[in-house]
Amino acid sequence: MKTKKLGLNTVCVHTGEVEDLTFKGAISPIYLSTSYEFDEVDALRYPRNFNTPNQEALCAKIAALEHTEAALLFGSGMAALSAVFMAFLKSGDHLVVQNTLYGGAVNFIRQEFPKFGIEYTFTEGYEVDDFAAAIKPNTKLIHIETPSNPLLTITDIQGVANLAKSRGILTVIDNTFASPVNQNPIDFGIDIVMHSATKYMGGHSDILAGALAASHQYIDIIKDSAKNFGGNLSDFTVWMLERSMKTMGIRVKAQNRNAKKMAKWLSNHELVTQVNYPGLKSHPQYELAKTQMKGFGGMLSFELKPEVDPLKFMHALKYIKPVGSLAGVESTILLPAKTSHALLTPDQRATMGVSDRLIRFSVGIESKDDLMDDISQALEKALLNVELQKQ
Repeated sequence: MKTKKLGLNTVCVHTGEVEDLTFKGAISPIYLSTSYEFDEVDALRYPRNFNTPNQEALCAKIAALEHTEAALLFGSGMAALSAVFMAFLKSGDHLVVQNTLYGGAVNFIRQEFPKFGIEYTFTEGYEVDDFAAAIKPNTKLIHIETPSNPLLTITDIQGVANLAKSRGILTVIDNTFASPVNQNPIDFGIDIVMHSATKYMGGHSDILAGALAASHQYIDIIKDSAKNFGGNLSDFTVWMLERSMKTMGIRVKAQNRNAKKMAKWLSNHELVTQVNYPGLKSHPQYELAKTQMKGFGGMLSFELKPEVDPLKFMHALKYIKPVGSLAGVESTILLPAKTSHALLTPDQRATMGVSDRLIRFSVGIESKDDLMDDISQALEKALLNVELQKQ
């Protein structure tokens, strides 16, 4: 008899639990030990080996959510991404990287790859042809991010995956902005899925973590390399992350709804020049987004008109918090030029389309009317006296 597929929220709540055999508790117990038996075991359990009871259980949940065979947990999203790079790239190899990308990843590539003799090329754009043009004979890996941070560009996941497979190239995607609730890249042919689990998986702005999901073959290769770098996640944080992921389905869907309403409202605001959100019909890749996303996410960005001071605007907000991360149940806002992309030069940011007036908005689960009121009063307070400045 065919096994019935579990629903999203059931997977979030029940898959990957540690069963409490002693007291039959309703939630997973925490195993904080750093020492486990070594006699007659297949592999020594040790936190740095990514195989403690809590780690293995939560990895089963992440794998189920991303439709993969296996997963790994890391101390941060960058620890997860760098583990992929170090596992599959060596001196003389070449990486193709999407040009619209998280600033931390860009900085890592530019700063660290030359030390290891690894070559890289940033694409001119984010179309499949742009990736094809960047491929070299020694290209071993393609890294994409869709929706991208902070411009919410959409890349054709299946198109890139098909291109890579035709050339024998491995693919990895940063799926953080979408989350497994809205997008499953493995279904479109991507080899490795990466998350900053700090974001939608954690969802409460109190966890720093990263995750990878892929086949057993790729996860085993990554694990064998990553255990040498010590980027594992503590078991208490693993337990907190499991707790948070139980509500990920309902949280993210609520954020989807709020973000779409806020994007439509902002796109009609007289003090906003541009709104970037894949759920808007005005988005250049709206039709593509519909084919690969089940929901359009809780992230958007928008450009303010010159008569609004971006910093004054953020400081005038009452409920939306001007902080440096995203995806919590609380709405947050920031200037990418001063945070996620601050390590890049002004010219590099300009090339990516990240202006000093771009606002990244992580929409939470608050009442949309309260969010609109907060933005309206902050914009009014941040208006510059244009006539006075002309004198």
